[in-house]
Amino acid sequence: MSNVPLLSIENLEVHYGGIAAVKGISFTVNAGETVALIGANGAGKTTTLKALARLIPAAGTLRYDGTNLSTLPPHALVSRGFALVPEGRGVFARMDVTENLRMGAYGRDSSRGETDADIERMFALLPRLKERMTQLAGTLSGGEQQMLAIARALMGKPRLLLLDEPSMGLAPLMVEKIFEVIRAVAAQGVAVLLVEQNARLALETASRACVMESGHITLTGNAAELLADSRVRAAYLGT
Repeated sequence: MSNVPLLSIENLEVHYGGIAAVKGISFTVNAGETVALIGANGAGKTTTLKALARLIPAAGTLRYDGTNLSTLPPHALVSRGFALVPEGRGVFARMDVTENLRMGAYGRDSSRGETDADIERMFALLPRLKERMTQLAGTLSGGEQQMLAIARALMGKPRLLLLDEPSMGLAPLMVEKIFEVIRAVAAQGVAVLLVEQNARLALETASRACVMESGHITLTGNAAELLADSRVRAAYLGT
């Protein structure tokens, strides 16, 4: 993990009409680092990710790999190694698993053989997808769709992976598998910004974390220290 910021956010603000959803937050994600963003529903976590991915208008200074994000359209981020796995997964329901993975490599300048090799790497990382390789994505279970959404994002060979609520709606065993995959991806040097309502899992997975409340970041620091913080435990861990 590097101490050089890959993603730098200063005074990020997002408004929906006259309502301020994100109120001047600042934080960084270093190259190869996993940072968790935790908080209650409506805190502004998903809105933050959408703003970073240029899917909604935002104010503030947002820099990725030294480039001002406000100068880039969303599709240009992918070729620069920036990937978002959205809440709800967003798989292509009428395409099969393999076709979904090929779509993840669509913006890359790579040969068919290189793409095929990367698909095999995804199947090695997620063997269940190989078992379902010709199955329509819309017929997969929720956990399998989440696996596919992550694998599709990894097909773009990202340096930064944004994950929005990867455990939402999944059975406990599937949640455990998804987080094993997240840790494996991080171990390969991919920076991860993780939005997750399961605060305990998020803090156990990340190296640093930020707590969001009503559009503000109220706490930030080492994830293990926040996991032990009495305020975090009372508010988000039920202890």
